[in-house]
Amino acid sequence: MGTVVSITADPGGRSTAVARGAIEATCEVLHEADTTFSTFKPDSPLSRHRRGDLRSQEMPDALSEVLQRCAQAVRLTDGAFDPWAMPGGIDPTGLVKGWAAQRALRPLQEVGLAGAMVNAGGDIACFGDTPWRIGVRHPSELEQLVCIAGVNAAIATSGGYERPGEILDPRDRRPVDRLTQATVTGPDLGLADAYATALVVRGEMGLVMLHDTDYEAVVVTPDGRMLATPGFPVAPSVAA
Repeated sequence: MGTVVSITADPGGRSTAVARGAIEATCEVLHEADTTFSTFKPDSPLSRHRRGDLRSQEMPDALSEVLQRCAQAVRLTDGAFDPWAMPGGIDPTGLVKGWAAQRALRPLQEVGLAGAMVNAGGDIACFGDTPWRIGVRHPSELEQLVCIAGVNAAIATSGGYERPGEILDPRDRRPVDRLTQATVTGPDLGLADAYATALVVRGEMGLVMLHDTDYEAVVVTPDGRMLATPGFPVAPSVAA
C-alpha cells in the first residue's frame, strides 16, 4: 500500500504471547492487503483488474468489497472522491489503506486485548475503553498541532502539502488546493479517509457532506483558518 504501518497494543489481562500472536496476525492481514491492492505489482489482482485481465466473477472477495465501498464513497461525496476518475485506471488507494487498517484490528479485538491502534501512514484505526488522544499536526507549523482529538474508532487526514499535486479533482483530473488539510473522524477508517480526500477537493463548503452522518471534521484553509464541524471530538486538556 506504499506506506509504513505501526501497531500499538494494550494487552490488558492477556498475556504477552497472546498479544504478540495477535500482532503477527494483524501483520498478515496488512501483507495480504498489499498483495491484493498494490498498483506497483503487475500480478496483483488490482493491477490485473486495471488491465482488464481479471473478470468480475474472478475477483477476490476483498477486491469486490473494496470496489463496492468505493462506489458507496462516490455517492456519499457526490463524486468528489472517485477512484474510477484517476489517470491510469481505477485507483482505490484513498480508501483501501484505511479499509486495510480497520480490517487489521480484528485479530487484536478477537483475542480480547484492552485496546489497540493501527497507524497506517498517519491514518489510524483503534479501539479501547477510553478514547485515544491523537494529535492532528499543523500542515505548515511543524511544531504545532491543530488540535488533539479523542478518537474511539478512526481518524484520517488528507492534504497536498507534503506531495503537492497528488490530490486531483475527479471532474477535470487537475490538482486541487481548496484546503491545505482535512482531518475526519468516525466509525470506519476507509470512509473517513475518502471523506478527508473529498473535503480537500471540495473545499470548506464540502463540510456540509458530513451533516447527519457519524463523521466529523477539522480543516485548515489555504489562508490559515481552522474550521470544524460542531461535533468534532477535541480531547480535553490534561493538567501538567
